[in-house]
Amino acid sequence: MKIFILGGSSRIAVQLTEILTDAGHDVTGTARGERGRQDVLDSGGTPVPLDLETATARDVADQLGEVDAVVFAAGAGYGSTTKQKEIIDRDGAILLADAAELAGVRRYVLISSMGTDRFDAGSADPFQIYLRFKSEADAAVRVRDLDWTIIRPSGLNDRDGTGHLRIGTGFSGGSVPRADVAVLIGRLLVEGLGVRRQFEVTSGAQPIGEIEL
Repeated sequence: MKIFILGGSSRIAVQLTEILTDAGHDVTGTARGERGRQDVLDSGGTPVPLDLETATARDVADQLGEVDAVVFAAGAGYGSTTKQKEIIDRDGAILLADAAELAGVRRYVLISSMGTDRFDAGSADPFQIYLRFKSEADAAVRVRDLDWTIIRPSGLNDRDGTGHLRIGTGFSGGSVPRADVAVLIGRLLVEGLGVRRQFEVTSGAQPIGEIEL
């Protein structure tokens, strides 16, 4: 497969790239700075310079070529401004959907966040604003005629992966290693699972390879 990751230097994306390239797949990942591009390269991917704050859907579509799937893994990150959250966390996910449609790529995996539909609309708290933007991005992708999957992980951590997860809807709390989320996304892509499904993800007891999606 050929996979394009928007936000290719994020920690989940780097681990996903390693998983996919080790299995013989071809991964292109975007990165804004030299350090990010080196991270993509070191993980086995092909880095592409891209600044989400200035890129258009056509800019992204022109990078897709003959890819089989796209993954949104970008994030404004801790300490970012409201405007950066809007441009990257919300508009970036929508931009990738626009680009996929322009390029004729149907498969789209979106990394969202647990709790995105339980935000406080009147709050000025940065995390509540982040959740609102992620919720709006998810809603915009769900209405597209794409083979989308929306993954909503709980609090992410950098512990070693356990190989086990809990997946479903209607629960909250907990945390999950980025490594396990990366393994799950790799399975979704390679096996074509979870199409037009949205679900929460956290650490659990079910082996990732046995989860029915």
